Amino acid sequence: MTAPNPRFHLIIVGDEILSGKRQDKHLSKAIELLATRGLALEGAEYVGDDPQRITAALKRAFDSGDIVFSTGGIGATPDDHTRQCAAKALGRELALHRQAEALIRERMQDVAKEQGVPYEPDRPDNIHRLNMGVFPVGAEIIPNPYNKIAGFSCGSVHFFPGFPVMAWPMMEWVLDTTYKNLHRAVSTQEKSVIVMGAMEATLTPLMEQVEADHPGIKVFSLPSVDHPQYGRHIELGVKGQGVLDAAYAQLLAGLAKFGAKLGPELSR
Repeated sequence: MTAPNPRFHLIIVGDEILSGKRQDKHLSKAIELLATRGLALEGAEYVGDDPQRITAALKRAFDSGDIVFSTGGIGATPDDHTRQCAAKALGRELALHRQAEALIRERMQDVAKEQGVPYEPDRPDNIHRLNMGVFPVGAEIIPNPYNKIAGFSCGSVHFFPGFPVMAWPMMEWVLDTTYKNLHRAVSTQEKSVIVMGAMEATLTPLMEQVEADHPGIKVFSLPSVDHPQYGRHIELGVKGQGVLDAAYAQLLAGLAKFGAKLGPELSR
């Protein structure tokens, strides 16, 4: 069940990411897809192809009530464990999803036609391909416009292939169908200023006061010790939905009281 004010999280599964054989592209894309809909990613987790760790991560996801996107590990090779781990985390059996099966069979027929060979549904490799439609009982499919091999949803946790060309349009489909009601006309905005040579500990009381005085606004601090232009500095700012002017003005006024040396102001 989705929480009243859901948060979005991302789980990225695969040894190839953690070993450096492939660079993760899902994190930046998920942030982008959410931002264009006025939404934001609250957290992300990388997990290798270890069934115990995958099951634990998915158990936390199901228990959280958050909206969670999981990429990778839903194929049918020996190193793909996500479907099985999802079932274990939920305490459910696995079963061939009839709609997913029909789509896989359509795909196999399409490939046979493209190759100019007869479609043989009982050929061992074609039977094996049906495993890609074996999901936890009660799952709903996520259509895959690239090759018809569906992903699946269990409540507010949604499972996509690891391939970006498939996963990204499937993420968009989930966002624009299941969660269209959550889209916001106004996305998260940021206003910040470069504070030269400051220490975060000194500015913390000011940051806490600004957040306390402006519910819904977050104050952020991004320190740097060796920036080529500004040297040691802090990018200090506010972010949130809607108007930030009052919170930002309070932040600047507080910095003036400290006699802080300020650099450029930034808006995003």
